[in-house]
Amino acid sequence: MPSSTETETCAPAETEAVAAQLAQRLRPGDIVLVSGDLGAGKTTFVRGACRALGVTGAVTSPSFTIARRYDGRVPISHLDLYRLVDVDDEDPALLADELGPDRVAFVEWPEVGAPVGLDPRRIVARVRLEHRGEDRRLVVVEP
Repeated sequence: MPSSTETETCAPAETEAVAAQLAQRLRPGDIVLVSGDLGAGKTTFVRGACRALGVTGAVTSPSFTIARRYDGRVPISHLDLYRLVDVDDEDPALLADELGPDRVAFVEWPEVGAPVGLDPRRIVARVRLEHRGEDRRLVVVEP
């Protein structure tokens, strides 16, 4: 993957376009970590990547379900680990099916992920989104 990129976007569609560029390089087994404050655009970013990977249905936040699956050109898992923040000693196999080598996985709130067994060797990108006021976002993609 290329070096780190920073892009300021002014609309959700522009944030989705940045995600689509990243998605073109993803393969089954890849994990993308997506971080940012509440409302920073994490799910918007994942939606853009999913569209580029062939998902045509709704892409919504898995905040209350922890994980959602989508069918595109490759199977996709979209995880939100925010609600696991208060769970002690999680079983590392808790999300094993969602992080399988047959699928691309997008993990929101990855800072909570250590207790649930994220394999650092499979992380291909770290994405950080910052809210810059109104619809503006800074999107940083680090390989």
